[in-house]
Amino acid sequence: MYDDFDAILERTAKVTEGEVITHSLARDIELPRGAGKAVLITLDNGLDHTRPSTLGPGTLRELSRVLDEVQARDDVVAIAITGKPFITAAGADLSLISKITEHEQALDVARIGHGTFHKLANSKIPTFAFINGLALGGGLEIVLSCQYRTVNSTAAGIAFPEVFLGILPGWGGTWLAPNLVGIETAVKLVIENSMNQNKMLGGQQAFQLGLADAVFDGADYLARSIDWMAGVVTGEVTLDRPEIDRSEEAWAAAIKAGKKYADSKVSGAAPAPYRALDCLAAARTATREEAYLLEDQGLADLVMTDEHRASLYAFDLVNKRAKRPAGAPDKELARKVTKVGIVGAGLMASQLALLFGRRLGVPVVMSDLDQARVDKGVGYVHAEIDKLLTKKRISPDKANGLKALVTGTTDQTDFADCDFVIEAVFEEMGVKQQVFGALEQHVRPDCILATNTSSLSVSEMASGLQHPERVVGFHFFNPVAVLPLLEIIRGEQTDEATLATAFVVAKGLRKNAVLVKDAPAFVANRILLRLMSEVFACVDEGTPLEVADTALAPMGLPMTPFTLLQLVGPAVALHVNETLNDAFGDERFPVSKSLQQIVEQKLPGVYDRDEKGRPFVTDAGRAALVQGDAPSTPEQVLDRCEKALATEIGLMLDEQVVAAPMDIDLCLILGAGWPFHDGGITPYLDRRGASEAVRGKRFLPPGVASLPA
Repeated sequence: MYDDFDAILERTAKVTEGEVITHSLARDIELPRGAGKAVLITLDNGLDHTRPSTLGPGTLRELSRVLDEVQARDDVVAIAITGKPFITAAGADLSLISKITEHEQALDVARIGHGTFHKLANSKIPTFAFINGLALGGGLEIVLSCQYRTVNSTAAGIAFPEVFLGILPGWGGTWLAPNLVGIETAVKLVIENSMNQNKMLGGQQAFQLGLADAVFDGADYLARSIDWMAGVVTGEVTLDRPEIDRSEEAWAAAIKAGKKYADSKVSGAAPAPYRALDCLAAARTATREEAYLLEDQGLADLVMTDEHRASLYAFDLVNKRAKRPAGAPDKELARKVTKVGIVGAGLMASQLALLFGRRLGVPVVMSDLDQARVDKGVGYVHAEIDKLLTKKRISPDKANGLKALVTGTTDQTDFADCDFVIEAVFEEMGVKQQVFGALEQHVRPDCILATNTSSLSVSEMASGLQHPERVVGFHFFNPVAVLPLLEIIRGEQTDEATLATAFVVAKGLRKNAVLVKDAPAFVANRILLRLMSEVFACVDEGTPLEVADTALAPMGLPMTPFTLLQLVGPAVALHVNETLNDAFGDERFPVSKSLQQIVEQKLPGVYDRDEKGRPFVTDAGRAALVQGDAPSTPEQVLDRCEKALATEIGLMLDEQVVAAPMDIDLCLILGAGWPFHDGGITPYLDRRGASEAVRGKRFLPPGVASLPA
């Protein structure tokens, strides 16, 4: 495909330092059905299943050489590629890509993938791929480059995650996918699934979409795939791939839908989805070679963006730091949890009961003031279990078992044998202190007492107890089943055993825990309320609501401030605002008169939706605003908010609320949906210059989440 491919192979040797080579282990096999001899190439990095095989330049050079050797033979009737158990390949080696500092290096990385995979697509000897497991990014592209494919029905992790990471499928994906499964499906694979928290396919789904020609299951998957390959070679197995719609209208509609979806996620603030859509659009008429040249440029350009570096930084946080929380005690100190109590039976408490029962598999008892509330809470849990059963996400036996685990009571003596009790009652200090004081009369001295408070002091909550050392903050984010963040707050007297138990329980719940100092509103809520306070201040001063609400679009947030207000509820927002105002004063957390009016009038927010689902400001919402005559421009609102966030985060780090800026970024990514392409909040503020403007320095060293200086 490239006249200078040998030179490209040679140049990429300069960026392979530290690469774990995935070897191309080739062996001859005699095919059944008298089909002849085939070569089976197994991609294997020699490590266990926790380290998926990746495709760095050194790996591709070896694969290219092996393909040349096999294709030069005249005794081979088929070539097949598969991977080590459960893993086909996990795509490009991101650790090496992050070291690229020159555009030409990035171009060569794109070219080496295209040049190697083209040997599979253009081979005179039929090429087959056996998708036995994980196939991500380049791993999926190597599969699609083969002329025929099978997939294991139990395979998991089949996807194009590139746009999620700030790049595009740059080894053929944007041409191969639409020309195999159609443009509408390709847009879902490349854009929508990737931007929807990197949604992945299973083997059966991949087959149904047309990514594979045959699907097999069982321990004999490889043997059945080889037999199927033999049938294709002999002509006994024929394929009837459906025709795809290549009309200009179908292509344009799919690209338009993809752009609309990208806009809803990043509002144009990240380049990757739009460059990927350009490549997908071109695939209707472009030849393979033309499309690959377009991908070369697109991938190289995106690799050299700050958004890609920030995405890699965020990916590293979620996949490494989140799994080894800074400051967490030795797990050997943790106490065993065999029964959980929940004080409260409202919506949050009911969500917690379902989560604890489902993830920990231990008895869970909820309590409330009267039987009607208890019955309502248990009824909610049972109804949610029935929904899981209807969706076939659990079996009937599992559903019955879960229902049996969750019970209710009005008598707190039923907590006597609990190892872990969490309160989820009204967010008022006196109420929570009363709850814990009553609990101490019934639970064992070593029972952990956890609070789901979103803003109140854990230390103050525990101050009047006989055993304050066993009280810990355990702050979930709503919806509990969806958001992975759990802020674990250490009170002034919280001991190591309590803290260790909290972290072990969090892991059992499949939550990512961050250790937080006992400070008002902790991390995520404090930052979000500082942002909300600044936006409301602009509105109170006279900035039109629509201007203030859309001014933060360059941040690429998942929702606007006033949409977020509608989600969390104005009363909750006002309560946290007042808590922070009491702690830090009017300068940083002024209490908005407009927000007070919205709450006093019991409005759900300022928005409603028309018959087409489009938001509009209600008359009541607009009338509730208390505004002056000093409006700001969108640029002024954005600049003001960025500097306010930089100030607040700097103060939080000075106060040692968390161990490092990375923990603040982790909290906002996992608890507030902060965009991956921003890398969280601190890299964004660094790039925008807000950090240096208010602190005289960046939060992160240059090159950590942006291009090297």
